[in-house]
Amino acid sequence: MVRVLWMAAGGVALLLGVVGIVLPLLPTTPFLLLAAFCFARSSPRLEIWLLEHPRLGPPIRDWRAEGAISPRAKALAMIAIAATFGLSLALQLPARVLWIQAATLGAVTLFILSRPNPGRDSGP
Repeated sequence: MVRVLWMAAGGVALLLGVVGIVLPLLPTTPFLLLAAFCFARSSPRLEIWLLEHPRLGPPIRDWRAEGAISPRAKALAMIAIAATFGLSLALQLPARVLWIQAATLGAVTLFILSRPNPGRDSGP
């Protein structure tokens, strides 16, 4: 039963990750990482399929190997973050909400930009 729950969670995460490819405000890579995590606990075959997928696999492999995020993914994330905050400003959300959102998005931005690029030499 636990294996079925892990597989279902992996399927939902994969679906959300794929939807995130076309919806810019839905993050793709975190859902793909979650799907790989869930599939590793439920179906090694699905985990391998996901890791070897030509479009979905590279960000997962980069993260697992180096904790890396590609420059393209960083740029897209920054665009989504700016669009989210810009929309909040345009909708004239309350100042309290804007401050909370600014702090959260700022922390996310720092985290994303602090990650290395894939293939970067991390040695001395």
